[in-house]
Amino acid sequence: MCIFKWKNLVTLLVGVFCGSAVGASAFAGDDAKGQPPAKSAATAKIEAPAPLTERERQLLDRVEQLERRMAELEGKVQPTAAVSASTPTSSDSSSASTRIAIPSAASPEPASPGVTRTATAARVEPQAMAMNATGTVNPEKAQPFAFANFTWLNGNPRTKDVPLDTKFFTPEIRADIDYVYDFAHPKDDTIGGSSEIFRSNEVHVTQLGVGGDFHYDNVRARLMTQFGLYSETTPRNDASPARGQWNLAGAYRYLSEAYGGYHFNVLHGVNLDAGIFMSYVGLFSYYQFDNWTYQPSYVSSNTPWFFNGVRVQIFPTEHLKIEPWFVNGWQSYGRFNNRPGFGMQVLWRPNGWLSVLGNQYLLGEDALNTPGRVRYHTDDSIQIKYYDNPERFLDKAAFSLTGDMGCEHGGGVSCAGNSAKGPKQSFLGYMLYNRFWFDNDKYGLTLGGGQINNPGRYLVLLPPINGATAISGTPYFSENPGDPYKAWDVSGTFDWMPSQYITFRWEYNHRAANVPYFSGSGGVTPPGGNQGAPGSFVCLSGFTACNGSPANTWFPDLGKTENRATFAILVKF
Repeated sequence: MCIFKWKNLVTLLVGVFCGSAVGASAFAGDDAKGQPPAKSAATAKIEAPAPLTERERQLLDRVEQLERRMAELEGKVQPTAAVSASTPTSSDSSSASTRIAIPSAASPEPASPGVTRTATAARVEPQAMAMNATGTVNPEKAQPFAFANFTWLNGNPRTKDVPLDTKFFTPEIRADIDYVYDFAHPKDDTIGGSSEIFRSNEVHVTQLGVGGDFHYDNVRARLMTQFGLYSETTPRNDASPARGQWNLAGAYRYLSEAYGGYHFNVLHGVNLDAGIFMSYVGLFSYYQFDNWTYQPSYVSSNTPWFFNGVRVQIFPTEHLKIEPWFVNGWQSYGRFNNRPGFGMQVLWRPNGWLSVLGNQYLLGEDALNTPGRVRYHTDDSIQIKYYDNPERFLDKAAFSLTGDMGCEHGGGVSCAGNSAKGPKQSFLGYMLYNRFWFDNDKYGLTLGGGQINNPGRYLVLLPPINGATAISGTPYFSENPGDPYKAWDVSGTFDWMPSQYITFRWEYNHRAANVPYFSGSGGVTPPGGNQGAPGSFVCLSGFTACNGSPANTWFPDLGKTENRATFAILVKF
């Protein structure tokens, strides 16, 4: 604006100066004796304009310089959208979450889709410009998945603002406190077969995490701690620390995410990260705040919550992410044998109401001390927001559908079925959820459930009978090749969300299996060892452990069904 004012003022001054000079020359001609009469001012302007003085030429040169400078500034200075820290989106397959967004040049730390770090759904304006190495102006590319608000997705945090966000660090704090009422009333309060719920009729801190994202000069790092029950139960379900002499479970116990990497300004962004990052195989996030329900169905509970390795997030367009993985194994801190695992995630969001996710895993040898047994798995989800009307009390509705298939072969088992190579070792499952939002997203209602069939039980969570872990195993619930396991569940979840940073959640779950699996009234710990009369514990028919066992062997009181109600307070900043 100042440039335009100076330009107009200088032009006016030049015009006035020129007119005054011509008028003064004519007046002097009239009075001078012996000189021919002067021409009129109009005639002088038309026939022979007076030459510019040195001062006039300097003023015009200055105007031209100001015009050129103004044009350069108009090309360089354009509004850009600020991107706050997240994602994602991974679903990293770690299936990831994430907010998935690549920041502008001012904030080189892109969010990870699968890594659940969402903030505002920022978008880069189409006219945004950036200077390249030669000094010319090029349009800045749109940021991936920033063209719409994806906080409605299952597995994505719904926070839109990050308090105390800075150019260098984006903090994050999470708290998950629950109270579970188990209708079986286990005497020792222990709940098994869940990756989120572990004890009943007590108030517990399931997870407390403090950390955030570091981002500067295209260098990225993320740290998220985990205290509470997760620091005990997550390492407990990983058998890989049994291989080797160093205690990997203790080394990583208090870390849910810890990685570092670099962002490359190519395509629509490329991220290279190494460390422990979240998995979105199974769609649901590791953090309950991000999910539509508290207890997900078996497809999610029996698939990875984290991967330890290296990933490359490639964003060819603002709608697509391709993410190859090189990892130690299937939800493992270390390797189970001598071969790591490989995988890939593909995430496609063509618009604001559709998200398509595919996670593939292969070639890992993930049965402890069983080299040659190779695992394959495919996990695929679709989420659709089919209703969105902010003016109504029912303002939004969406559903998610996830299907999983997998198998193992070699080492005495077979993918194809019972044969000379061994019994069938496979996984087949699905889960379907529908979510409703009310009163401008202040309330939420989710209905859904799922089903699995896992011969060999190689993905079924081992019940914590008498302190059993994935390393120790237990004779009370075998995981031998060919052991049958079929299960299904349904749930209803009601949320009250008075703020974007907190959720009060009430949930009811009914789960069932074709074999005794869930905590009964006797709990899951045989009292006083294995001697004495059966008492409240019974021999589980159909299990190898029962056949040929002494008559005085004790067995835990497991049931085929489970009913429980959960109340949780979930916080995320």
